[in-house]
This record gives sequence, C-alpha cells and structure tokens, in this order.
Amino acid sequence: MKSKSTVFRLFAYVFRYYKGYMALGFVCIIVSSLTSLASSLFTRTLIDDYITPMLNRPDSLFGDVGLGPDYHPLALALLKLAVVIVVGLVAGFVYSLLMIKVGQGTMKRLREDLFAHMEKLPIGYFDSHSHGDIMSVYTNDIDTLRGVVGDTVPRLLQSVVTIFATLVSMLVMNLPLTLVSVLIAFVMYRITTSLGKLSKKYFKQRQENLGIVNGFIEEMVSGQKVVKVFCREKQELEHFAKIKEDLRASVYNANKIGNIIMPLNGNLSNLGYVLMAIIGAAIAISGNGSWYLGGLNGSALTLGTLVAFLTLHKQLTRPVSHISNEINTIVKASAGTDRFYALMDEAPEVDEGKVVLVKDGDSSWSWRTPQGESRKLEGLVSLKDVDFGYVPEKQVLHDITLTAYPGQKIAFVGGTGAGKTTITNLVNRFYEIQDGTITYDGFDVRDISKESLRRSLGMVLQETHLFTGTVLDNIRYGRTDATDEECMAAARLVHADAFIGNLPEGYHTVLSGDGGNLSQGERQLLSIARAAVADPPVLILDEATSSIDTRTEKMIQKGMDSLMKGRTVFVIAHRLSTIQNADYIMVLDHGRIVERGKHCELIDNKGDYFELYTGNQL
Repeated sequence: MKSKSTVFRLFAYVFRYYKGYMALGFVCIIVSSLTSLASSLFTRTLIDDYITPMLNRPDSLFGDVGLGPDYHPLALALLKLAVVIVVGLVAGFVYSLLMIKVGQGTMKRLREDLFAHMEKLPIGYFDSHSHGDIMSVYTNDIDTLRGVVGDTVPRLLQSVVTIFATLVSMLVMNLPLTLVSVLIAFVMYRITTSLGKLSKKYFKQRQENLGIVNGFIEEMVSGQKVVKVFCREKQELEHFAKIKEDLRASVYNANKIGNIIMPLNGNLSNLGYVLMAIIGAAIAISGNGSWYLGGLNGSALTLGTLVAFLTLHKQLTRPVSHISNEINTIVKASAGTDRFYALMDEAPEVDEGKVVLVKDGDSSWSWRTPQGESRKLEGLVSLKDVDFGYVPEKQVLHDITLTAYPGQKIAFVGGTGAGKTTITNLVNRFYEIQDGTITYDGFDVRDISKESLRRSLGMVLQETHLFTGTVLDNIRYGRTDATDEECMAAARLVHADAFIGNLPEGYHTVLSGDGGNLSQGERQLLSIARAAVADPPVLILDEATSSIDTRTEKMIQKGMDSLMKGRTVFVIAHRLSTIQNADYIMVLDHGRIVERGKHCELIDNKGDYFELYTGNQL
C-alpha cells in the first residue's frame, strides 16, 4: 500500500537521524506509563490494606483508651506514591522536550532535503506543475507531518506500553473481567480502523484541494495587475469560491468520519465500565472461590481489586481510544507523506558529463577531460541535425543545423512559437534533444558537466527575476566572488549606473518583491549587469532589451556591443533593428530554419525575413 509505505518511510527517516533521542524518549515513556499504572494499582492497596482493616477495627473512629489508628504505614505508602508520581512527571517532561527536539529537527531536515532535491529537478518539472502546489508541499503537507513526528509517534508508543502493562496487571488481578475489557477494546479498535480506511480518500482529497487553493492564490497575487486590467475580479472571486467549496467539502467529509471516533469509543468504554461493575459484583457475591473467577495469581476478587480493575479498564480503553485517534491522524498525514515523497521521488536531472571547466590563472578558462586532457575554452557552438519535442508526440524543432564560431553574433528571428528560445534552452541542456548532436568546443554537451556548461554561458531572459537583497547582491548573483567594484563596473558597462545612483541607498538599496519598486526596464538592466559580471565566453540574450524604451536601448547598445566583443553571442529579438549587425541571422518558421544569412543578403532575397523586417507580405 502506497500510503503505508510513505508513512513507514517517514518513520524510518526519523529513526535514522534521531535514534538516540527516540531511544531515550522510549525509556521515559516506559517510566511514565509504569508510574501511571502504579498510581492506579495503589487504589487496591489503599482500600484492601489500609481503609478496610481500619474500618473493621473497633478503635477505627475513636481509638481505644486514647490510642487511635496507626496512620504511619498509610503515610509511608502515600509518600512512596508521591515519589513515583514525581518520577513519572519528570519522565513525561523529559520525553516531551525530546519529542519537540525530534519534531522540529525532522521538519527542518525534511524542508532542507526537499529544497535540495527540488534544485536538482529538471526545468520540465516546473513547467508541468503549479508553483503554488509545490509551495503547498513545503507548508501544509510538511506541517501535517510535524504533528505525527512530534505528537503521534510518542503517544502511540506510550499507548502501546500502557496497554501491555495494564493488560498484564489485569490478568493477574482477574481473568473474566480482563476478557470483557479486552473484548470492548477490540471492538473499539475494529470500528476505528474501519472508519479510518473510509476517511483516507477524503484526507488525500483535502490535501490536493489545499494545493489547488494555494496555487490559485499564488497565481492571483503574481497576476493581480492583469486581473484588474481586464476587470476579472468578480469572475476570479467566483472561481475562488468554487475551489474553496471543493476544499470545504473534502474537509467536511474527512472530519465528519474522524470526529465520530472519539465519542463512539468513549461511550463503548463507559458501557464496558458498567458491564464490568455488574460482572464484578456478581463474582464477589458468588464468593469467587473458583480458579477461573480469580486472577492468574489465584487471588480472589476483593473490593479494592474491583475498584482498581475498573480504573484499569479506563486505563486500557483510553490508550486504545488514543491509538484509534492517532491512526486517524496518521491516515490524515499519509496524504501529506504521499505528496511529499511524490516530489522527492521525482527523477533529478541526469548529468553524466565528465568534462569540467577549470580556471587557468586569473582570467582564462579551460576544459579538463577525465583523462587529464586540457583544451582552452573558446566558445565554438555547433548544432547538427537536431530534433526536439517537449513531449514525444509533438516535435518542436526539425533538423536544426548551425555553427557559431568564437566571437560571432548569431540572431534568431521568427514568429511566436517558431522555436527560437527552445534552441538556446537546448544549448543550456535545460532539456535533452531527441536526435542529432550539440557540441561545444568540440565536446558533445552531454559529456560536459551541467554546472561547467552553464557556468560558461551567460543568459539574459525576457522575464527578469530579482531576489530579495541589495542591488549589489542581485548583480553579484552572476558571480558570487565578484567584488563591489566589479559589480559596479558591470552596471556602468550596461548603463545601469545612472538609475542606481538615484535609488535611496544606491547600490545598497534593498530590493524585495522581485524588485517591485523598479520599472520593468530597470529590472532588465540589472539582469543584463548580472550577466556582464559573470564574464562568460558565450552570451544568450533572449529579448534582453524588450522591456527597455527605444532611447534607453540605443544608450545601452554600445555597452552591449562592448560586452559582446570577443564572445559568441546568441540573440533572440523581435526588434529586428537590434540585430542588423549580426554575423548570421537565422529565420525560423514552425521549428525549421527557413533562411539564414546577413541582414543585407536576407533583405535582397525578399523572403520571410524581408516580410518580418518591412511588415509587407509579398
């Protein structure tokens, strides 16, 4: 069963890292359970050994010739009981602290492992999964596991120990009453497990609906401007109401089953209490002289034994009820563990590349093969007969062949969906090609480690993303060891220095909310500066100036030309005026290169490029 296996995986995970804490906690649980049992058994001792003899003595009330009952044995027994109770309290306090440590530590490790694994996943995973749903795994699903690890597991252990110790004590005290109590406990267990199985699917649906709600909220927060532009507030509110109703229904269906377990078990326990009181009274009246009416130690059913036994029945059915409730909690958490391990079981990016990038001296880079061969990094990129599709049944690129020599500027133009960005994504190995080869300085890119490959490629995306931190931090993201001066030089190179100087704290201004206090063009300039400070031999500019006005674009073009000098550059552009100086322009249509050449040549051909450039259809 998948749900069981994921819960067991979680428990194995906890014991792997916290076996010492769990062992000490288990000892504390045993001590706490035994002290609780000792407190219950003291009732029999109190009644049979102290109260009953005292009531039967003639001087029990007024004493004999000035001498009253001797209370010293009772006081000593009460003192011993107090010591036992204090020991139980200390043990309970210690194991509570241990479980807090284990619970919070496990949550920390789970999130760390989840984040580390997520960083290894291919881009395709994030293309096909809602970001809000992924966030829900980090928050809601892992939070459900916290209660299981920190509360449910120790309570289950305590309940099992209590049941075992109580059952042994009950068998020693009286066999018939023990059988009645066990029968009641068994009925409670069977009812609970049956209801738990019934509610499992609703708890799983609840977690899935919660992920949908979180995904929708994340989309609405990031797309609020679009919502307001098209006056979709009412429609989105109606949609939100619908998915919230789905969540409410799944929560209701799960809880309506789970919430009847405790009162049902409580009434069954009370019924057993009354039933045993009747049976115990009948045994006591009959004289209980037969062996099968007593306990395993041959003792008769005394008044103290009966009172203590009724207390033990409560102590037996209470942990059974707890186990039933915790099973319900585990069923609820199993939906969270299923989703957590579903993400953890996603296959990471495969990287079998052995060729790595090493730095020679202060500035030059070389490729190093496993055999020790060294080859200078130049920036020669070649694609030959490349076919690709994001899904097998739909091919996006067909027979793409091109070569970009070091220092050349290759431009890709074409209509939306022609495959321009896809080609650059394949050079980065964000996706794997179906057929053909892509080589970099003579190495198949599949033989180059992805870290080394991507370190040598600078990329500026059309959709900018800035991180919470200072302006300097965001520029330095391109190369973590860059100095402040190098970051500032990169900003000056792309003409971002002017607007940065007008910020409240200049380069030390803290950006948050993806740079929401900057214009789109200013955010784009920072992303270009980020690529510039990385100083890569190959640049990929995917609509890098699409968010910059024409005047600013002309102003930074010289800086971009300086940045591109001596580098192999791939440019994706809709503004064809920005790529007229390209060494080669590749015109794509439906995943095929239909034209290639320099700007003047393509204009003279009066083909697809001419139509794109002039807007005239021949």
